[in-house]
Amino acid sequence: MEGARAVGAAALTVQYDILIDGRLRRVSLTQAGDRFTVTVDGHRREIDVRRTGASISLIDADGTSHEVMVQQRPGSADLVVAVGPHALAVRIQRGRARAAADSMHGTDAERIVAPMPGKIVRVLVRPGDVVAARQPLMVVEAMKMENEVRAGRNGVVAELKAVEGALVESGAVLAVIDPPSSDFVTTR
Repeated sequence: MEGARAVGAAALTVQYDILIDGRLRRVSLTQAGDRFTVTVDGHRREIDVRRTGASISLIDADGTSHEVMVQQRPGSADLVVAVGPHALAVRIQRGRARAAADSMHGTDAERIVAPMPGKIVRVLVRPGDVVAARQPLMVVEAMKMENEVRAGRNGVVAELKAVEGALVESGAVLAVIDPPSSDFVTTR
């Protein structure tokens, strides 16, 4: 298992770079029995995992339960992870893809990519717009669900390739966000 390392005798930690809905996330999972510690981009949560038929129940430390289904996209290494009514496109980054994705965290431009094949139903920004991290940029309809595609960082929309009504393939570049200038200001 790529990225795995033992932590003590009873726990196993696995680390991945995962592209989720077009945004790179660093994910670490540590397992001890049915209990997991999940860290996503430095945010840590303790969860219990229970298999419930075809799905999995994730139970937070506060007792909140989330039903999760994971399916592999036919003919692809990509996954679709459904958490309740929300579907996420997931791709585990390896090798060159990981190195390319790492450049998105530096001073390089961020390429916003289609999380899965679908149709652009709304474009919410224009070239030159100043955007904040996590700001919705567009909406892609896939598998009869609308998925917001968000900025992964503060910056300026340098390129916008998404066109309302257009069909896109998974991984297609939809926009490019340049890093903010030194006088960057946002009201979000």
